[in-house]
Amino acid sequence: MAEEEPYRLYLREDQIPTQWYNLRADMPEPPEPMRLPNGKIAEAADIAPVFCDELVRQELDDETAWFDIPEEVMEMYKVYRPSPLCRAYNLERALGTPAKIYYKFEGNNTSGSHKLNSALAQAYYAKAQDLDKITTETGAGQWGTALSEAAAHFGVDLDVFMVKCSYNQKPFRRSIMRTFNATITPSPSDTTEIGRKMLAENPESTGSLGTAISEAVERAMNVPENKGRYQLGSVLNQVVLHQSIIGLESYTAMEELGVYPDIVIGCAGGGSNLGGLIAPFMRDKINGTHPDTRFIAVEPASCPSLTRGRYAYDYADTGQTCPLVKMYTLGNGFLPSPDHAGGLRYHGMSPVVSKLKHDGYLEAVAVKQTDVFAAAEEFARLETILPAPESAHAILQAIEEAKKCAETGEEKVILFGLTGTGYFDMFAYDAHRNGEMVDHVPTDEELEAGFATIPSIEGIQ
Repeated sequence: MAEEEPYRLYLREDQIPTQWYNLRADMPEPPEPMRLPNGKIAEAADIAPVFCDELVRQELDDETAWFDIPEEVMEMYKVYRPSPLCRAYNLERALGTPAKIYYKFEGNNTSGSHKLNSALAQAYYAKAQDLDKITTETGAGQWGTALSEAAAHFGVDLDVFMVKCSYNQKPFRRSIMRTFNATITPSPSDTTEIGRKMLAENPESTGSLGTAISEAVERAMNVPENKGRYQLGSVLNQVVLHQSIIGLESYTAMEELGVYPDIVIGCAGGGSNLGGLIAPFMRDKINGTHPDTRFIAVEPASCPSLTRGRYAYDYADTGQTCPLVKMYTLGNGFLPSPDHAGGLRYHGMSPVVSKLKHDGYLEAVAVKQTDVFAAAEEFARLETILPAPESAHAILQAIEEAKKCAETGEEKVILFGLTGTGYFDMFAYDAHRNGEMVDHVPTDEELEAGFATIPSIEGIQ
């Protein structure tokens, strides 16, 4: 092995990208447009009541390849970026593989994950628009933590609706959000019409991201004088755009090392970290510079939108208040098992990631959570970082690919995204260590219940 390569490569501060990269501009066909329930293509005026004006522009722009990062956001990026590109030497040795395994580590900030990359941008645009309040949802708590930190920095009031099972399992995530002055409400709640409706239908509901989104949108739409907006931590085009900073830094760092990935792997829940990591490398695949690079999305078997979902227009939220996007979806009414502890619980997938999968540029695999946590523990013992359960999905697949190289003797270069740390996920880690964790794989009948909530749109689907 090339031992002269550092375990961790940090770019210089002046190498932080000053622009985000919009992969949609270079895709052979962009994702299908956002639509209203009547099938009409959504225009800026249709979604401006929900999102900040600049975020609306970014969401709908499939042609502009590069967006300048505002100076105020760059100043905060410099607090924790560039993030390191790490060589997993100890993991390579343990696997006896000739493969080179690299990971981009996004956990070196207070929020503990990549989510801060978009949170800072979204909070900045809210402040620039002079809003009184922003609202959001959070599942495992990473996005809520990141947006709480960003909102506090820019002086914007924040309400967070947290999926109830995570709210109960992760009290310290709540504590961090409150440290940054955010208001946290378990979802479904009795504070919104959609929450009360969900509780009336199922008083024991443990919640879903789709429901939490609906509650957050409702809250934002009821702020006086149109001074509230909703902000989403994944899925949307704007979020994938902001997360491109992960891939751009990785691209530059690998250039400095003189290597290029044969395989790029990311965990996939809503798709933002995956879309951001792969962006510049996918551009090379599309334009023919590196046509043979493989891209693998790894999702939980209990919430298998890419591997068992349908490619269709669907609502982003359970309350069906948001516009429709074409994506791989399990149906906006799909509820993941409360036994699922590994995050990545959303019913759908980023339109960008979905389009790449549909067009054959991206592979997808679904894995069981007991295998994910076993890989997470092995990685922690070898590489000294306790990974977020979400990230461990990518770790598991990277291990599988490296094992194949051990069998074939191929010296492939593997890059995966380590999206954050797992120090607030000890409830789940304890469950795994105690043998209490179970794997839930939805039956076809269970999936059909979710598919039944996918809308029918005359002339479209």
